[in-house]
Amino acid sequence: MTPLLFDPRQVRARTCDDLSQLGVPVRPEYLPATFQPDDRVALRPQPDIEARAAILNIVQARVFDMPPQMAMRWLLDARVLEELTRDEWQFIATGNGDPQRYSEQLESLYTLAWMLGLATHLDPSQYCNDGLPALMPDLRTQESMRLWRGRARPTARDAIEVAEMLDLYSCLGWLYTDAQRRGVHLGLPFDPSLVWHRRWALEWGIRAGSGNRLAHGGRPWDQIRL
Repeated sequence: MTPLLFDPRQVRARTCDDLSQLGVPVRPEYLPATFQPDDRVALRPQPDIEARAAILNIVQARVFDMPPQMAMRWLLDARVLEELTRDEWQFIATGNGDPQRYSEQLESLYTLAWMLGLATHLDPSQYCNDGLPALMPDLRTQESMRLWRGRARPTARDAIEVAEMLDLYSCLGWLYTDAQRRGVHLGLPFDPSLVWHRRWALEWGIRAGSGNRLAHGGRPWDQIRL
C-alpha cells in the first residue's frame, strides 16, 4: 500500500489523551518514541493480513483439538502453508508446543480482525468477545478462504489508524516494562498479556520508515521484537 505521511507528535498527543481517559495520566515526553518525525507508514497488504489471521484461527482450533490432518488440509487449500512459522508448523502438524502459549495468541487474532475492519474496537480494558469465531472462517463447516472473504468482506483499516493504535499499545507495553524495572506495581486495569499480544499483531501489520525505506514492522511474524 502507498506509504502515508503523518505527524508522530499529533499521534502521541492523542495517545496521551486516550491513556488519560483509561485512567493512566502521563506526560508525552515521559514515553519513548514509537515513530520518528519523518516516518511514513504503510499497512501490510490485505491478503497478507488475511493469511496471518487464517493461520492464527487454525492455531486456536488446534488448541481445542482440531485434528491435525484436517488443519493442514485447510491451510493447504487456502494456500497459506508457506506463511507458517517453523513453530506453528510443528504445533499444527504434530502438536509439539505449549498449548497455553498459543491460546494466548487469541488476542493477536482479534487484533488482526480489527485491522481487517471485522472487529469494531480494540479497547485495552476489554478482552476479545465471544463473537470472534464468527468473524473468521467457519472451520466446523470447512468454509474456504474464498467463501469466507465473500461472507465477511474484510476491508483493511487505514494505515494511520492502525499506527495510532500501535502507538497506544507500545506506550502501554513500555509502562509495564518500566514499572517492572523500577519494582513498582502500576495497578492498571489491563492484562499485560493482552497488551503484549495485541501489540505483536500491530507491530507486524505496520511498516514505518523514512524515504524509500519502510523497515519497521516489515519482519516475519516470528521475528517481531517487542
